[in-house]
Amino acid sequence: MHLKVLVPFQIFVDCSDVARIVALGTSGSFGILPQRLDCVMALAPGVLSYVTKNGETIYVAVDRGVLVKTGSEVMVSVRNAIGGADLGNLHEAVTREFLTIDSMEKDRRLVMAKLETGLLRRMAEFPHGN
Repeated sequence: MHLKVLVPFQIFVDCSDVARIVALGTSGSFGILPQRLDCVMALAPGVLSYVTKNGETIYVAVDRGVLVKTGSEVMVSVRNAIGGADLGNLHEAVTREFLTIDSMEKDRRLVMAKLETGLLRRMAEFPHGN
């Protein structure tokens, strides 16, 4: 299989000799072998692993995203990715980086919603001239 992991503005992984892929979807872990039917999967923050044809296992921490398999092509598009060989450090990176960013984004969205509501309320108070 040919695996590409895309992050905004660059290709993070481009490997053409992949034998199998394991990723974390929104409903659990799943594996992809070359003969699997075409599919689309939503990814949760976690560790994606792939094994090359020469037996090397490579781990990549990925943020939320989507995986698309069409034929022998597997495209993964995520907001952020961290590469590395040490699986323990990658699990820590997922917790530290991606899950913290999610909670910060929720806080940001809450603040923006409050600002928008306040702005709309004040605009409604302006006298409307005819």
